[in-house]
Amino acid sequence: MVRIADILHGGHTGRELELKGWIYRTRSVGGKVFVVLRDDTGILQATISKDAVPADAFAAIAKALIESAVTVRGTVVEDKRAPGGFEIRATGVLVVHFAEKFPIQEDLSEEFLLDVRHLWVRSQRMTRIFRVRHATFAAVHEYFRDQGFWEVHPPMITPAGSEGGATLFEVEYFGRKAYLTQSWQLYAEALALAMSKVYYIGPSFRAEKSRTTRHLTEYWHAEMEQAWAGMDDVIKHAESVIAHACHRVAEACPGDVAALGRPPEVLKAVRAPFERLTYDEALRILKAKGMDLEWGKDLRTLEERALTEGKAQPIIVTHYPRVSQAFYKARDPTRPDLVLGFDVIGGDGVGEIVGGSERETDLETIRKSLVDQGEDPKAYGWYLDSRRYGSVPHAGFGMGMERLIQWICKLEHIRDAVPFPRTPARFAP
Repeated sequence: MVRIADILHGGHTGRELELKGWIYRTRSVGGKVFVVLRDDTGILQATISKDAVPADAFAAIAKALIESAVTVRGTVVEDKRAPGGFEIRATGVLVVHFAEKFPIQEDLSEEFLLDVRHLWVRSQRMTRIFRVRHATFAAVHEYFRDQGFWEVHPPMITPAGSEGGATLFEVEYFGRKAYLTQSWQLYAEALALAMSKVYYIGPSFRAEKSRTTRHLTEYWHAEMEQAWAGMDDVIKHAESVIAHACHRVAEACPGDVAALGRPPEVLKAVRAPFERLTYDEALRILKAKGMDLEWGKDLRTLEERALTEGKAQPIIVTHYPRVSQAFYKARDPTRPDLVLGFDVIGGDGVGEIVGGSERETDLETIRKSLVDQGEDPKAYGWYLDSRRYGSVPHAGFGMGMERLIQWICKLEHIRDAVPFPRTPARFAP
């Protein structure tokens, strides 16, 4: 079976072949039917003349509606008037399935398109994003494997959270209370002491009620952890994996990202190291822009937009105040009121793409932090064992794959970066 992309690249010009796909649009003029077909790689026009195919086949294709499934046999020719510059002159056509009237028309609301997401995923916009998503995931796997990381897999059901109880999805587990994972990080720290350099790409769940253009309740996480490493070591990995993904997408999907609004040249130009500034420096920049943020407060969307304004690639903010930071983040030895943590922040309203830190190695400091945050250290007994038996300096990060894809594709809303988005207001289809 020939794919449309291969035809559009000129590899089958002059050849007779069979193409299988779905009707993207259709029109009849005189004794001809012009059918634009789609498959997973693109769209291509087929011209079916009344005198070139059997009468019953012509009558069938003439009445077939959008999304009807068809096969077309014919010769590939160059035609600048056709979408993509090529078309098939048909010698045979078969309607495999006559579709009913398709419910998606032009100028429909976003809510309606979410209601029929199972059909909207067939659109050219969505399939472009899915191809970019495929290339992005492949690039992240490629990067970590090339850097000597082992892929390992944590559980999705956990006895305790890693990012705070307020955003945990609780599940009943055979009469006991359990939770859907927020992050693999606690398990990664245990695994790093076994395998030194580990990574994972998989789903995470956050019961955040945030209704923004960059939040999902179920999303895909690329996470890494490295033993014998500090914050600067893993920052280099964060920069490099993002740059690597940008380059791979630009190579594999130049037409897709261009159509979505991100020139591939912009992605090719992404290079490590990224611009880096401390939290204190960020506050000074914001103050100069007329935004006076209280020290200790998290950077919000407005502040992240201001810091990334005019930036062609993400920036990095380091050394956040220890106030309200997760219990596992290591203190800065030169300033105990700060943590050795960082965020990679993307422009275009995407915000934090990566969050990471060096991990606290002192057992008693972790215990105290858990108590201060209202957690019971007994629930983390297995995790605390990693500080009892052969603890070493280690660090890691988590990268939101949908946020990375949102930035690469310049998407207005993160829900378009995933086929079937889950938000506080939606868990179907």
